Amino acid sequence: MKISLSRRDFLKMGALSLLGLAAARVDGFLALTPDQQGRVLFDDIIVYDKPSFGGNAVRKYWHDTVLTINEATVGDEEPAHNRVWYLIDGEGYTHSGGIQPVRTIPSTPITNIPPEGMLAEVTVPYTDARWAPDINQKVLYRFYFETTHWINGLSYGDDGIPWYHILDDKWGLTFYVPARHLRPIPARELATISPNVASQDKRIEVDTANQLVIAYERDHPVFMAKAATGAKFSNGTFYTPSGCHYINQKMPSRHMRAGNLAYNGYDLPGIPWVSYITENGIAFHGTYWHNDYGLARSHGCINLTSQAAKWIYRWSLPAVPCDQRRVYEKNGTRVDVI
Repeated sequence: MKISLSRRDFLKMGALSLLGLAAARVDGFLALTPDQQGRVLFDDIIVYDKPSFGGNAVRKYWHDTVLTINEATVGDEEPAHNRVWYLIDGEGYTHSGGIQPVRTIPSTPITNIPPEGMLAEVTVPYTDARWAPDINQKVLYRFYFETTHWINGLSYGDDGIPWYHILDDKWGLTFYVPARHLRPIPARELATISPNVASQDKRIEVDTANQLVIAYERDHPVFMAKAATGAKFSNGTFYTPSGCHYINQKMPSRHMRAGNLAYNGYDLPGIPWVSYITENGIAFHGTYWHNDYGLARSHGCINLTSQAAKWIYRWSLPAVPCDQRRVYEKNGTRVDVI
């Protein structure tokens, strides 16, 4: 649904009290289903007896534990940028920043994979990629919910279980993942949003002060999402570059790696819906290692939820055909970082 507001009113709504922003996120969880889950993102998280870091600790959970999310609510004044808390397993509350909302939706494997391969997304909290279609093989990477990967084949293990072949775009290697854990994405789901709006009439604004991304059509705001842009870390300053940029390259999936993993480096396969705005790799993309938007915390990129990044990817130009892994075209959609 498109909305029609003045820029001033839209910004006021977006940067309104962080309570307002938090409440907007809670609205998305009003229809929680019984199968709504959450994966622990950090080394550990604490469950409190009330939605506040000042509450009494009830329990601790560790990285990659999958829990049940019963409801979302607005906590107390801190942290101001994100006041959403989740009720976990009916036993207490934990801050949403350390929980990735996930579901477990096994998929039916397909055998008619086109020669050029096709895009698929993980539909379970996580699945392990291995050297061969065998559960006893060494785990190479863990693929997380809503990450995207390029599948180009199907094999069956000795036990008859089907495995997709994953062609990794960073190393050029083939990994194997249980096919029931990935959903091939149909072409209709990758179609351009607002295809009849001219390129010059689409524009994106990245408001770093308020950590907001706003998309405009003919100066009318049509989409807004909270973001996490570049920050300063102990090993350097990685602010998202201000000024006027243009989306110049897009990839539906990207394995990103940089630096020393023991010192603020990263090695992240399957980052979804990547839309680059600079030649040195600054991009909009989905994020599966935190759920804490509204605070600068990236290495320069514009972190979004996977669904928000997918919207930007589909709406912005250049468009990417569903059978291509990458499109490079200068002077795509304009992006103003302020």
